[in-house]
Amino acid sequence: MTDKIKDLLKRGLREKVYPGAVLLVARGEDIVSFHNVGNRALIPEPLPMEKETSFDLASLTKPLGTTLAIMKLVDEDLLGPDIAISSFIKPFPWKDKADITPRLLLNHSAGLADWKPFYLELIKHPIEERKPTLRRLIMEEPLHDAPKKVSLYSDLGFMLLEWIIEIIAGQDLSSFLNSALYHPLGLENLYLDHITGGRRHEKELYAATEYCPWRAEIIQGHVHDENAYALGGYSGHAGLFGKALDLFALTNTLVKIYHGSCAGLLKTETVRRFFSRQGIVPGSTWALGWDTPSGKNSSSGKYFSSNSIGHTGFTGTSVWIDLEKNITVILLTNRIHPNRSNEKIKGFRPKLHNLIMQEFGHG
Repeated sequence: MTDKIKDLLKRGLREKVYPGAVLLVARGEDIVSFHNVGNRALIPEPLPMEKETSFDLASLTKPLGTTLAIMKLVDEDLLGPDIAISSFIKPFPWKDKADITPRLLLNHSAGLADWKPFYLELIKHPIEERKPTLRRLIMEEPLHDAPKKVSLYSDLGFMLLEWIIEIIAGQDLSSFLNSALYHPLGLENLYLDHITGGRRHEKELYAATEYCPWRAEIIQGHVHDENAYALGGYSGHAGLFGKALDLFALTNTLVKIYHGSCAGLLKTETVRRFFSRQGIVPGSTWALGWDTPSGKNSSSGKYFSSNSIGHTGFTGTSVWIDLEKNITVILLTNRIHPNRSNEKIKGFRPKLHNLIMQEFGHG
């Protein structure tokens, strides 16, 4: 049944959509398709892609890291999603942002800009001063729009969410995720990067990303995102690393909680709240930390039901989960190796999702 899927993955190689890829498809708890193709690196020498290859998950950090931490704090009644962030951050002299809430940040409707090259300023400071400097720069940055007026995907919002997590949890995001969520699930290989702490494994075991002129090397084993790198390896928007099976173990747990068949980590009510489209901005597809399928041109393709959640990552990664049909698709690629100009994944990913849903009787 999966020959067509394997053939399409190989076609992606031939058409240079990516140097390599790992695809995991599951129906419920059962993995029904698990394939690796191509190379995890081309430069300085070809290295084969393996199912156990670790990937820079890029913006999958948002739903599988930062959002998950917020879910835990909400679940334990330590954080109200509709309480203004000015209630947590003291002092708070930035009046234009006084009414922004965690819900608006998670929903990309807080009015913040999408991205800024903060690293150019941050690298002028000692490493320990960079996150406080970043947070000041974000708060001093004028809003792109008034809160609740537009939906604008924003790295800056998730950088602020990391700050909120630190204040409430009393520890950094990496430590909180490890102690409260990843390690209790046995996810020892899902982690946030630390550029000063040495690589978790040999760099050659990772999927390579871009040649970075600023760092003068092919990035392999550390975060690609320049802002996250300048901040020490991660922030609320990027820096998570993991393997396909790690992601499935985590998403499978969340899906089981959503369906009420698993207890302990989070409440079903909490997961369902975060997986629901919010409707704060008319026409927005965003839930809380997760996206949902758009009417057309969705990265999920044509056949995922409206009751689906997903997210993509800049490096060529994605997760889409159909909560109604109980299908999970995890696609991990190194499409930006050796440079980010390759955007063929945007057209390829929906085709792959369409074929998967058709192959498994849901087209």
